Amino acid sequence: MSAQLVAAPAELDFLHCDGTVVTAPMTAFQAYCAMTSHVPGWLAVAFRLRDGISRRFHVAAIHGFSSRRPEQVPAVGELLDFFTVEAISDRQLVLTSRDTHLAVMVSLDLAEAGQGRQHLRVTTSVQCFNRFGRLYMLPVGKAHGPIVRRMLRNIA
Repeated sequence: MSAQLVAAPAELDFLHCDGTVVTAPMTAFQAYCAMTSHVPGWLAVAFRLRDGISRRFHVAAIHGFSSRRPEQVPAVGELLDFFTVEAISDRQLVLTSRDTHLAVMVSLDLAEAGQGRQHLRVTTSVQCFNRFGRLYMLPVGKAHGPIVRRMLRNIA
């Protein structure tokens, strides 16, 4: 299954893909839960800083990732942390966050890797709609890769 993107590749302002091999059997939703199960203190501070700055520009707070796990698998259209669930199956979880400045899509995709292992790929795509969205993505784009790599370590 190929990753979902928020827009056509030529229309994207940001695209990042990273992944890891998963040795335990899990669904895409379980992989998301594992990735977000432990948020380092520095990332929690970064989310608070983001919310504080963004509030001045009338951008909704996202509050970061919740350590509380949903009691059931979310359905399409429901919220999962600060994302809206766009698609969900055992092999794929597609999440979006949209506002007047930008649209973000995160696609978590699992593929068989042989010997009972799976390859998890996390693809993040962003389309900016205005100058504020592009300005916002300057620091976020630089920090995104290290954040995803750190979160992937929660699975391994």
